[in-house]
This record gives sequence, structure tokens and C-alpha cells, in this order.
Amino acid sequence: MTIPRLHFAHLPTPIEPLPRLSAALGGPRLFIKRDDQTGLALGGNKTRKLEFLVAAAQAEGARTLVTAGAWQSNHCRQTAAAAARFGLDCTLVLAGPPPPEATGNLLLDRLLGADIVPVADRADRDQVLQRTGEELAAQGRAPYVIPVGGSSPTGAMGYCFAVEEALAQQVPVAGAEFDWMVFCTSSSGTHAGLVLGQRLFGYGGQVLGISNDHPAAWVQRQVASLASAASEKLGPRIDFSHADVRVNDDYCAAGYGVLTAAEREAIALFARLEGILLDPVYTGRAAAGLIDLIRQGFFDKSARVLFWHTGGQAALFASDYQAALV
Repeated sequence: MTIPRLHFAHLPTPIEPLPRLSAALGGPRLFIKRDDQTGLALGGNKTRKLEFLVAAAQAEGARTLVTAGAWQSNHCRQTAAAAARFGLDCTLVLAGPPPPEATGNLLLDRLLGADIVPVADRADRDQVLQRTGEELAAQGRAPYVIPVGGSSPTGAMGYCFAVEEALAQQVPVAGAEFDWMVFCTSSSGTHAGLVLGQRLFGYGGQVLGISNDHPAAWVQRQVASLASAASEKLGPRIDFSHADVRVNDDYCAAGYGVLTAAEREAIALFARLEGILLDPVYTGRAAAGLIDLIRQGFFDKSARVLFWHTGGQAALFASDYQAALV
């Protein structure tokens, strides 16, 4: 079955070994999948999803992309960039207390020409997103509404096929199949795509999401539902259960976007040992979880662990995080 897709991401993204970090932690052999290098306005994981989402929008005759996130949303920045690239308007619903100045991703949203609808309470975000789409439709602006994080069955296609890409790279880079794929999970679209790709392309290792902000039961429910729905776009439906979704929620108690000592250490270790910049919201938290699990002896020391870098470094330059990182 053929799914509409545009090809603008810089793929395949490289996989690199992390020898100095591996040695410092005394744990498994670590590798990193550089999805921060997908090429669209500083890159990131949402670019893979947007190849399918923008194609779907075009197929429907849309003229405006509409989505939502936090003020430093990586997804919103990449959606604004995709809209600009394909001559579409873009409206972003940004939730939470507004920052004192336009820095980081917000600066880029404005540079890319997005219209911004502020929402004070994050709990109202999805409702305002839906209402904004309806208002734009009434104005004749032909909106295509993308859920938070691009986490829809269509968006999940991006990471389904990312598994196929990674499997083609693993033996040349690591000498054998990766035993684990570890990444940050939040709105669940990336996670759902990886779970679906694991099944379709025969990945024999473990797919582990480190939750950024939701309890494990919520993530399992969302991922299973999204992966099941996404499977129908490729053939007969596959019904995924909670048991098919592996998630660790031990590291999200501080709350979304809250830097703790663990995130600061993880960001510093990747920077100073490997010259790789993580972001303070997603990859920083997932890397902190990965490091702690290694120290606990969770992974076999001979294991090959692939860490997916989902991008977001623009948030390092947000006023909210600068003082906390130096």
C-alpha cells in the first residue's frame, strides 16, 4: 500500500558510536542515531513525520498547517518550517506562561512566519487547537490540523520507516543488531512508529521509551492505539496491546521541561565527552534516564544500545534554560 509522502528530510541520518561516553559509564556499547540532523530548520524527529503529514495536507487541498505545543516546541518550529517550504500558512497554538522574550524555538517560529495563538493553561491547549482550526476553516483558509507532536497514525509513519533505515545501518556501524533502541517518549507518535516498525521489519531487540511527562500506563495506551491505527495504512490491521509497549516513567516526576541535576549532568556528559549537544526538554531527560539505567546495571555490559537523538537544541538558547545550564 502506497502512502503519500514528500521527501525533504536529510535521510538516512547517521549512526555514530559513543566510545568515550561508553567508557566513562563502564556500561554497554553506546551508539547515537542523529535525527537532530534531518535538515529542516535545525532538524529533529518531527521532520520525518512531516514528510507524511504535509503530503496528506496537500492531498486534502489544505492551505494552512495548524498545530500546538509549548512555547519552546520543537514540533511547532519544524511545522512552521515545513509550511514555509511548501508555500502554506502556519498557525501555532502555544500553551503555558509566555516567555519574557522571543528566544530559542519561539524566535524561529516568528522568523519562519507563523501566526501564534497563545493559551495560558496547557489543559486548554487541545480545545483551543480544535477551535482555531474551525475558525480558520470558516475564514476559508483550508486548515489541516496536526495534533501535538504530529502524533497521528499518519505522523507515526515517519518512525515506522525509520526502523527500516536503522536496521540497514546497524551491522556496518555496530557489527551486529542493536540490542536496545532508547529514546524520549512524550506525545507517543515517535514511539508508536518505532513499535510498528519493530513488528513490520523484524527488529529483534527491545524498544524502550523514557517518558518525558506521562505515566507509563498513559503512554502504553496511546502508543498501542496509535500503532494499531497506523498499521492499517500499510496493510491488515495489527492490534497492539499494552504489553507490546515498553516504557520507563521513573524520570518524569519533576514535570515537563523542568531541568533537574540529572538532565544537566546528561547534557554536560554528551557535550564534553562526545561533542554532541542535547536539548534540555526531551533528549536531556531521556539521556539522564539512560545514564541512570546504565549505572543501575539495567543493560548487559556487552549490549549494543542505540540512543535516538530527536533534536531540539534550539531550546538550549531559550531564556528559560540558559541560566540553568551554565
